[in-house]
Amino acid sequence: MQNPVEAFLTTIEEQEIVAAIREAEQQTSGEIRVHIENTCKGNIEDRALEVFSILKMQNTELHNAVLIYLAVNDKAFAIYGDRGINAVVADNFWDDTKNVIQNHLKKGNRKQALVDGILLAGKQLKEFFPISKNDRNELSNTISKG
Repeated sequence: MQNPVEAFLTTIEEQEIVAAIREAEQQTSGEIRVHIENTCKGNIEDRALEVFSILKMQNTELHNAVLIYLAVNDKAFAIYGDRGINAVVADNFWDDTKNVIQNHLKKGNRKQALVDGILLAGKQLKEFFPISKNDRNELSNTISKG
């Protein structure tokens, strides 16, 4: 039986998500990552923060990384933004991104949930963290799995 994390997206869908991350990061100095695992033991926001730390996402220069975390079997997800983002945005900053992801997931559109969520996150981050001419990609764009 195939691992639910491996079955969540096809290889081509994963490539499209990585392409969306690259596209979003062309607008902003913010860094976006996606992490997928089977289940979240405990509070999903706490687990997203833990994964954020494990992936060393707090090490970006402007502390402007964001993690989209999914727990496949729990049908749950969270968005965690670093302190540089949280210091300058409203508390409801991620609500639109969450709604886009949630609406697609409810319809079974897994890949589109992530692609559209990533692109919207990039667009939103652009306002506070525009791309600079000497911007560098500080974090991997690949999807991590647990």
